[in-house]
Amino acid sequence: MPLLFHDSILPPGEWGLWRIDESEAQLRDHVSLFHREIEQLECIKGEERRREFLAARLLLHHMSGRQDRGELIKDTDGKPHLHDSLFFVSISHTVGYSAAIAHPRPCGVDVQRIVPQIRRLARKFVNVEEGFYLYQEHELTQLHLIWAAKEAMYKAFGKRQLDFRKHLHVNLADYNQMTTGTDAYLRTEEVTMHFQLEFRKYPSFVLVAAVEINP
Repeated sequence: MPLLFHDSILPPGEWGLWRIDESEAQLRDHVSLFHREIEQLECIKGEERRREFLAARLLLHHMSGRQDRGELIKDTDGKPHLHDSLFFVSISHTVGYSAAIAHPRPCGVDVQRIVPQIRRLARKFVNVEEGFYLYQEHELTQLHLIWAAKEAMYKAFGKRQLDFRKHLHVNLADYNQMTTGTDAYLRTEEVTMHFQLEFRKYPSFVLVAAVEINP
């Protein structure tokens, strides 16, 4: 079972990462799908995406510790919810990996493969204060952490129409290569949310979880 980790996060929350080594058939043998999920799976083109779909559900079920898995459904904004659970959930994929988080407070998770091309997009999601704390030797990793953190906060918020540069802010003031987390916030004209972030850094990708906290 290629479970890379399954840890607590701001208990009683949990998060985890699955390396997708199994074939689609092997994953189907280990996860029992509901009718709507079967219909969704049949509409997905490409075996890689179908494996990600299955692995995320298998990971969430493993994290739940329950004998019978709950159906993963999405609301009109595309935010996933676990049927018959009081926990908020979020999932993410990159090539070969699926990540998940579950927490009684709004939460999000994002996994990003490290690619140099992100530098061309930085001006679209990095604000002035974040840019001040970018260090040349860590810049590529920092950019991916910022992007993943903002994706995770966006998922926790669960609504569309956010400006990543204007509305989402990540505290990088104390960042160094050993940093494993920080705080962040989301602010629009209507709402303010504060988050605790946790990082996991790997040679080829980064993983970030965001959990709403009281300011």
